[in-house]
Amino acid sequence: MNIAFTFKNFEPSNHLKAYAERRFSKLGRFLPNPEHLEMQVSLSVDNFRHKAEISLVSDNLNLSATEQSEDMYATVDLVRDKLKAQIIRRTEKSQAKRNGAEKFVLEGSMPPEEAAESERTIIGMDKFVPKPMDLDEAAMQLDALEYGFLVFLNAETERVNVIYRRKDNNFGLIDPVL
Repeated sequence: MNIAFTFKNFEPSNHLKAYAERRFSKLGRFLPNPEHLEMQVSLSVDNFRHKAEISLVSDNLNLSATEQSEDMYATVDLVRDKLKAQIIRRTEKSQAKRNGAEKFVLEGSMPPEEAAESERTIIGMDKFVPKPMDLDEAAMQLDALEYGFLVFLNAETERVNVIYRRKDNNFGLIDPVL
């Protein structure tokens, strides 16, 4: 990890610089490739406000954090904690995406004998009498509902049909022919 410091309106002590470098270098353990990280740390003092601004850049990562307080050491700790929370949130989100994809792949590649053992069960059941309506009325009903489909009795064909909302926001119709 390459850390570059910029100081504004004060002369830093060697202890402050070593403290900040030690605190920020520990952030590398939360990231996959810490050797490719570039961190720009800007510490400044305005009257009684001690301000820290950090920019962390890597291959596919760009994070920044800003904090201020009355003590520079406290400001360094606060901005480090804020950046650490961003890094953890980012890595958890990417791991969740990766785990979801792996779970999907694993479910689809289950051998048939194992798939037969894990039977699905019906949790709930609804009974209703479908209303007779024409296609236009069913489309208007579906527009008014928050569901993605509507089961109705087609008044023209006297068969049960399903109208559903497609991803392109148009409608599709399922008309079983017996």
